[in-house]
This record gives sequence, C-alpha cells and structure tokens, in this order.
Amino acid sequence: MEMEGSEIAKVEGILGYTFKNKKLLEEALTHSSFSDAVSYERLEFIGDSILSLCISNYLYIKYPHLEPRHLSLLRAANVSTEKLARVAIRSGLHHFLHHNDNSILDNVTRFADALHLSPEPPALAYAGPVKAPKVLADIVESLTAAVYVDLGFDLPLLWLVVRHLMEPIATPDELEQQPQPVTSLFETCQKHGKKVDVRYSNKDNKCVANVFVDGHFLVSASSDHKYLAKLEAAKLALQHLPHLLPKSDVSLIPEDGPLGGKHKLHQLCMTKKWPRPVFRMEKESGPPHDKRFVCAVQLATPQGTFRMSGNEKSRVRDAENSAASLMILALQHNNYITL
Repeated sequence: MEMEGSEIAKVEGILGYTFKNKKLLEEALTHSSFSDAVSYERLEFIGDSILSLCISNYLYIKYPHLEPRHLSLLRAANVSTEKLARVAIRSGLHHFLHHNDNSILDNVTRFADALHLSPEPPALAYAGPVKAPKVLADIVESLTAAVYVDLGFDLPLLWLVVRHLMEPIATPDELEQQPQPVTSLFETCQKHGKKVDVRYSNKDNKCVANVFVDGHFLVSASSDHKYLAKLEAAKLALQHLPHLLPKSDVSLIPEDGPLGGKHKLHQLCMTKKWPRPVFRMEKESGPPHDKRFVCAVQLATPQGTFRMSGNEKSRVRDAENSAASLMILALQHNNYITL
C-alpha cells in the first residue's frame, strides 16, 4: 500500500513535520487488515511508551511540587484512549487511516458524530456516549513513533512536533474539578472506611454495572460497553454516596490529595454559580531543600468578596488546599453555606 503524495502532504501539514522517510508515515497509518502491507503495530508498540514518556517529562518539569500519584493520574488523563481518539478526530488524522475492515469505519463514524453532537470539555474527557475506538488512539501513538524514529530517536525534538496535537493538556486544576469518576469513587469509599464493589450482569443485550457499598446495592447503569457502564455507575454512585456517610464525615474537608479542600471549593462555586476562586501565593520561605508555602484564596459571592489565608505547608498544592478548607469552614460558620 502506497499513500498518494497529496495524502502524505496533508498528514505532514497536520503534524507540522516533513518526513525524511515517507515509508514510516505510510506504515503508521496502515491497519493490520491490509494483509499485504506492513501495519502500524510495531510503531504503535513504541509510540505508546514514547508518548507517555513525553507527557511524563512535561508534567514533571511543569509541576515540580506535584506528588507522584497525582502526576500519574494527570498523565493517565492525558494519554487515555478517549483523549487520543479525540486528538485523532479533532486533527482529522482519522481520514487517512488505511484499512479493509468496514466495522472500523462504522465505529469511527459513530464516535466522530457523537463528538460533534455532544462535545465534552476540551482538555479532559473520560468517555462520551460512544466508546472511543482504540484504532484512533493507535494511529496517534504510531504517528508519534514514526516521527520519533524519523528524527533519529530524539525525544526533545519529538515533543516539539507532537505537543500541539496534544493541546489542550489537562491540568491539575481541571483534574480536581473533574476527577476520574471510578478512581474518585474508590478513593472516597476507602477514605471513609467503606468497601466498594462493582458487579456486572447482562440485560437486553447490554452490560449492567451494579455498585455495592459495604455489600449493599447502591446504583446501577447500563451500556453497550462494560467500561461505559462502569463509568456511568460510578458517576451515579458519587451522587448518592453522601447519603451513606455520617454528617461529620460529609463535612470533613481534607487538606491533601487531588480531592481536597480546593476541589470541594471549586465544586461549591459551580453549584452556587459563583466565579471560580482565585488562589495566590502569599509567602514562600526556607532553603531550597525545605521550602514552606502559604497561599491565600479570594472568593466573590453575592454577599461580598472574601479572602482567606491557609496554614504553612511544604507543598504549594497543600497550601492551596489549606486555604480552601479554611474558607469553606468560615463560610459554614457564618451560615453562608450548609454542607
């Protein structure tokens, strides 16, 4: 299989990169259903790891105070099948995939149509109404590998080429405002000493995900795909979970972790339709190996604008969570909100 010169030029235009070895580009867009051609499988194998490494390097440098587990969650959100499939559709790369499998065209078309009808937030999306076809994520990874090999395995140069495809890159703030529902459900239950279990069944040719907490049924959701059923069930479970927790636990505001005070303050503002809170560094002290931070948060409400400083912390994220937690406690104390 040989791509036409016009096709090659269009893909190179999307990537912003001109290949020295055009065969690499052809290989990266050839599905294994083309039995007489070299498929993208080997390139996709290395592209998976290389793209993950590129994102890891970027996040490590951009967020020096973020803990490894938070970096892992952020990386996963940025290289998920859903995210990469959306990259392929948004950039138009799916138009250049060569295959001999009608089901691929059907699945890609359904996914593309669903994106146009109900777009999710651009930087962070876990799943829409239609399951993301893995083949779309595969070609983003294989093209990444093709560029990497064509550049002589130069990782920094590769990131200069592929970064624009990955934009917008999900940030810690976005992850706090829209955490992965399944991860959030399990972390919340674990934090409050409760055991969560997801059990599956089938009904009317659909997969049903049933969520149980401490052995008691909570909610269920169904979909054509197991992953989507689990995701929707987790979203519903998070909405019902507060009713299972003691009031003291519901109002508990931890200062650490991706679901700490800052996340809860953002949720409060969205519920109340208030402007987003503004966080600022108030104080930075100590030697480089033992930095200490104090952050403040400003919140505009119909009753006025409030400002609160947090406690001194060893990490910026903890300092922001501390300020947000104290702000919520102050709002509760003065009867501006009830939790």
